[in-house]
Amino acid sequence: MKLEKVTEKLEGRSKRHYEDACATAHAMDLVGERWALLVMRELMLGPKRFSDLRESLPGISANVLTQRLESLEAAGVLVRRKLPPPAAAQVYELTEWGYESEPIFQALGRWAARSPLHDPTLPFSTNSLVLSLRTMFSPERARDLEARVGFRIGEETFLSHLADGRIEIARSALDGADVIFAGTPPVLAAAIYGGQPLETLEQTGALQIEGNRVLARRFTGLFPLPPKAAKPA
Repeated sequence: MKLEKVTEKLEGRSKRHYEDACATAHAMDLVGERWALLVMRELMLGPKRFSDLRESLPGISANVLTQRLESLEAAGVLVRRKLPPPAAAQVYELTEWGYESEPIFQALGRWAARSPLHDPTLPFSTNSLVLSLRTMFSPERARDLEARVGFRIGEETFLSHLADGRIEIARSALDGADVIFAGTPPVLAAAIYGGQPLETLEQTGALQIEGNRVLARRFTGLFPLPPKAAKPA
């Protein structure tokens, strides 16, 4: 009976794999299961607890999330570790190799943003917004800009540093920020990508801005979206 179960498991595994030596096929073997890439996306800015992952991926069940975490851990993409007291909570974190996948997300994001079928009104997470800023940032538009721009999104805070035509964004206290945006990911996206006037969003109470307002306006123009691909005739 035990041998039969092992055989079934191996057969099931082979059906889910491409049996192809191409590295792209192997990548799909590793992260091609539904939700796997989104789990990695949610860990790209640092470790999270299981409950945090479920909150940021509301469409995933606990069972599927457990399966994806286990498969990504087995593949060497992430690790589990326990935080020291007083937290003493178990978190999931990308390995050094796992973090190397960010350019893949950036390339996919730029490519998919051109899709005529992309619906930007759908819900998306804080990590999605922050990673999109690192992806769509235009070095040419920020060539002469040096500033610190903060974000308060729910209970999380992020600080971005712009200098030498580059941007760095990470979870951080907002000390030293020249301007701070506070709002939900959709509202911030409306200001940065949707062209919504900052004053209009402020008047509705959806957005709060503290600090240098001239910098705030310029910052929202540093992330141009690529043109949409033409629909087939």
